[in-house]
Amino acid sequence: MSTAYDSIVVGAGQAGPSLAGRLTDAGMRVALVERHWLGGTCVNTGCMPTKALVASAEVAHLARRSGDYGVVLEGPVGIDFPKVMARARKVTLDARGNLERWLGGMQGLTLLRGHARFVAADTLEVDGQAIRAPRIFLNVGGRAAVPALPGAQDIDYLTNTSILALDTLPEHLAVVGGSYIGLEFAQMFRRFGAQVTVIERQDRLIAREDEDVSAAIREILEAEGIAVRTGAECIAFAPHAGGATVKVDCRQGAPEVVASHVLLAMGRRPNTDDLGLDRAGVATDARGYITVDDTLATSVPGIWAMGDCNGRGAFTHTAYNDFEILAANLLDGDRRTLSQRVPGYALYIDPPLGRVGLTEAQARASGRPLRVSKRPMTRVGRAVERGQTQGFMKLVADAETKHVLGAAILGVSGDEAIHGVLDLMSADQPLDALRWAVPIHPTVSELWPTVVLGLQPAEDD
Repeated sequence: MSTAYDSIVVGAGQAGPSLAGRLTDAGMRVALVERHWLGGTCVNTGCMPTKALVASAEVAHLARRSGDYGVVLEGPVGIDFPKVMARARKVTLDARGNLERWLGGMQGLTLLRGHARFVAADTLEVDGQAIRAPRIFLNVGGRAAVPALPGAQDIDYLTNTSILALDTLPEHLAVVGGSYIGLEFAQMFRRFGAQVTVIERQDRLIAREDEDVSAAIREILEAEGIAVRTGAECIAFAPHAGGATVKVDCRQGAPEVVASHVLLAMGRRPNTDDLGLDRAGVATDARGYITVDDTLATSVPGIWAMGDCNGRGAFTHTAYNDFEILAANLLDGDRRTLSQRVPGYALYIDPPLGRVGLTEAQARASGRPLRVSKRPMTRVGRAVERGQTQGFMKLVADAETKHVLGAAILGVSGDEAIHGVLDLMSADQPLDALRWAVPIHPTVSELWPTVVLGLQPAEDD
């Protein structure tokens, strides 16, 4: 026998509980299935605990710079690492508890704890219990990818999940992977007092960004004493009395690094390999991501996929927008699509990188006539006042349509100030709307009209 519901949501990450709330508000009987922790990656192993750690690291960094601001502190800045980690865990536990209480009071919701697997297109089995519904929403998230690197099975490596369980500061942390997750952990652990080496296969850090962004980020990290090894083409591991040896094949530097701890930060993979998708006929791509159309529908009518598992966004805010799209289309009579979403994200090193739309390289590849403007943060009054002048602001626009194609801020408050451009692009407004805005002084955002006025033809246009 199976239990019938109006809708089933698999996964209690960012999108799942919110969708369950809208469905139950519409009078539906809903089952929400979660095999592990409520809240998904963001609450438990992603945004919330890591940004709590970033905040502690930033306080430590500013304390060390106190003399620059005329503030006198007695003695060296110390780090109570167990307390730092306990604070991050409390942030997670508080958020998880709040979510549990909200779901517990949701009328019409049944919360099932266990692993869901399809047995048919409209039926799932959760630890021996069969449930069925005409509408099934998959929100199963993702996890760290662990490539089959030589010797990895012989060492006790860390992932973004297991590193959060540390109570002792690593003496030397080797971060394998020079992208977003790896760089955030690299900087925070360096600021906590660890020696840190970043090892990246490609010739530069975060290669999806423009070269000037990559170079500036490397300069910021190296200025804090982080060793950066790019062009590491033959990464391998071996046990060592002090932890592990990481073998690299770089054009410069020693051929190997000895570290007390190794963090593998080499991408993510979807949690779709044990869902029984083949029994339901749900199509996936070569990497295991569930294939969806512009409205998040899968290859099977009545089944949709949200969040990290659909490969159409790898962020909490894109997962939440997936929920918004589904709720609008299924409950509000609207017609929202993924293609209407303007891509934006941030890298939370300090100073942060805020990004929206196309990079300059992507815009050039489009063949469009471009206008580009770039302003160093040394010329941004707010950055000067705060004594944080690293980085720059950049705007890329279409010379013919007079619309913004993309923007980046690597600098103080970059993760917030980028929203002026993101909102402009989302509203499909021309450059003049940004040019004639009257932003508040003193802020970083007040520079956007000046950046617009500085637009010049791209050098090779």
